[in-house]
Amino acid sequence: MLSPQHRLRSTALFGKTVRKGRKKGSRTVVVYVYQGAGRAEQVPSGVDERSGAGPRVGLVVSKAVGNAVTRHRVSRYLRHAAADVLKNRSGVAGADLPSGRSPLEVPVGACIVIRALPASASASVEELSRDVHSCIRRALAA
Repeated sequence: MLSPQHRLRSTALFGKTVRKGRKKGSRTVVVYVYQGAGRAEQVPSGVDERSGAGPRVGLVVSKAVGNAVTRHRVSRYLRHAAADVLKNRSGVAGADLPSGRSPLEVPVGACIVIRALPASASASVEELSRDVHSCIRRALAA
């Protein structure tokens, strides 16, 4: 589960992230990373600025992925992958990434939108996690 300070809920920020963010894709997901959030947008309303409001993540899982059960399963897998990225960003002890992946340096004010593609319906949680991590890493490097 993503903590409230890591959830992207604003429709305006979703749109801005998709329009202006860096886009990287794989077989199962497309990831948009937007690092240009203004000071007013960096901390969501209702979250204390000193609480370490970090990067925020939003998910898009359309009906093209499958029926409701499939979409919810894919959403759970993607939330798990996003939580792994954020957990390893914060340097939590024992937060090892599978497959020897290195932690990502995701900026505090960054907004990330993960869009599931139809192929994600048949992907394992490990494959989705690997693809999300890879796409975020490539988007941050670009």
